[in-house]
Amino acid sequence: MHVSNEGILVILFVGLVAGWLAGKIVRGTGFGLVGDIVIGVLGALVASLIFPRLGVRIGTGLVSEIVYSVLGAIILLLVVRLVRTGGRL
Repeated sequence: MHVSNEGILVILFVGLVAGWLAGKIVRGTGFGLVGDIVIGVLGALVASLIFPRLGVRIGTGLVSEIVYSVLGAIILLLVVRLVRTGGRL
């Protein structure tokens, strides 16, 4: 699989926006530039695994990718919080 330089920039941008939004929604703060990108990209991976199996389709384009990534990042952050706090949200 070949990813162009523009594709990498789009992935990083979507990851940054998704991680920042998920951080704001779940905790109220972001995790810094690198942390937001990592959370957003991992959230996109989580969403790409979960949503197709559930039959959830939002659409195509950059906005839908950001929405998928934010939802995946929120799920990821909630799971991490459950593990870290011993089952309490």
